[in-house]
Amino acid sequence: MKKAEVVVVPLPLMGHMVSALEFSKLLLARDDRFLVTVLIMNPIKDPNLAKFITHSLTLSSSFNSDGIRFLQLPALEDDTATLSITSRVQAQKPRVKDIVSRLTSTTTTSSSSASPDHQSSSSSSSTLGHNDSPRLAAFVLDMFSTGLMEVASDFGVPWYVYFSSGAAFLGCMLYLGNLLDQQRVDLTEFKDSDAELPIPSLANPLPGKLLPALALDTYSLPVLHYHALKLGEARGVIVNTFLELESHALHSLAQDRRSSSKTPPVYPVGPILNLKKNKSTTNVNDDEYEDVMQWLDKQATSSVVFLCFGSWGNLDEDQVKELALALERCGYPFLWSLRQPPPKGTFLYPSNYTNLGDDIFPDGFLDRTAEIGKVIGWAPQADILAHPAVGGFVSHCGWNSILESVWFGVPLAAWPMYAEQQFNAFQVVMELGLGTEIKLDYRKSLTGDGQVLVSAQEIEKGIRVVMEYDSEARRRVQEMSEKGRKAMMSGGSSHSALGTVIQDILERMN
Repeated sequence: MKKAEVVVVPLPLMGHMVSALEFSKLLLARDDRFLVTVLIMNPIKDPNLAKFITHSLTLSSSFNSDGIRFLQLPALEDDTATLSITSRVQAQKPRVKDIVSRLTSTTTTSSSSASPDHQSSSSSSSTLGHNDSPRLAAFVLDMFSTGLMEVASDFGVPWYVYFSSGAAFLGCMLYLGNLLDQQRVDLTEFKDSDAELPIPSLANPLPGKLLPALALDTYSLPVLHYHALKLGEARGVIVNTFLELESHALHSLAQDRRSSSKTPPVYPVGPILNLKKNKSTTNVNDDEYEDVMQWLDKQATSSVVFLCFGSWGNLDEDQVKELALALERCGYPFLWSLRQPPPKGTFLYPSNYTNLGDDIFPDGFLDRTAEIGKVIGWAPQADILAHPAVGGFVSHCGWNSILESVWFGVPLAAWPMYAEQQFNAFQVVMELGLGTEIKLDYRKSLTGDGQVLVSAQEIEKGIRVVMEYDSEARRRVQEMSEKGRKAMMSGGSSHSALGTVIQDILERMN
């Protein structure tokens, strides 16, 4: 049979892009009948993602030896940071259709008939237009790229969603979509509310104030509503999780599917992680990377508390001082990834401090902790979590970070910041027992407004609990680490689920 080509369209955000790419690699490694084309939208002013694309993806218009190629979509005329996710994706629809048309052409003539505006994105399309070219088999769209579903329909192929968050959050989106569509509930009323929501994908009711940020803001609520409804139209949802981790959520979704056609088939194929040494994909040079690793080498096993808050995560000056006081009081060796906040009111990524001097911290902090602590900028997170010296992880609870922590058996102290992280933090602490709480309802807008101050006492308590050597959370996360690895092996739950996806795609080609 001809090769089956799958077009993958991730969202241009680091957590989404990296996860979707790793899924693509997994698909190709599993079955050599596939080829994958990844369409890349311009990143939203993220220097680390730009570097990831340049150095790790190596953009090209032909398939590499692994069976994957990367095509850069043309920049939008209106490419401001304030352009909504949905609008950004929708605006790319004609460009995606044009490029895929070129890739699926059967003659050189048809491939040369498109407008010259996009030649740079598909300059070698004429070489892909012969009879030996692969056959378009499916689209795999990001959970927030479902606006491209009509393009897949135009080509007569199925489209799947790659869901880079967990199954419980997938269930939450479907539940909220129903509340909005059927019951006309105003979700913004749950902001700062302790009212509990009986979300079926959770075993425990969720306090309304822990709903994702999209649900609590009048302007972003339609975005959540739109994508929640589109999920039900997908051929299937491929979720970066595994059955043993989220058994309740996955069983709940399966039960919902049996009773409602609006719940799509769900395929847990994770944990899908980028576990290669990643210093080349971040703003960490070789000397900085080796310095961090050598420092960790000198620390005792499971003695270090690691603090990192993701691509967007940052703390203002007062919060930095409270955290520093907590670390000093605890006395544990610490490795702290500290990023400088962008100016308030701007939609920009945090950056590394040019000088991590005493003016950022309480007076004398760096001198007093020189023997036990290390403050760095951007961190090679997976490599650090893999180090045996790390005993606890103070995290923003992004889903990729949770999976990395589980993979390496490191318990979490939950300090969510934005997006769906409050929901994830609740799941980690209250549902899965994989860590403890710093402050579950902490919330910081991406423009730096509205956050509360978490006290040194609250932080110290959370760190002490997560660093307990014989805690139940440590036992559970190490047990789950073993289960996650087995899930990916031949015969494991995720290995089997991916096989079902592959079979579904190929059967629809025949």
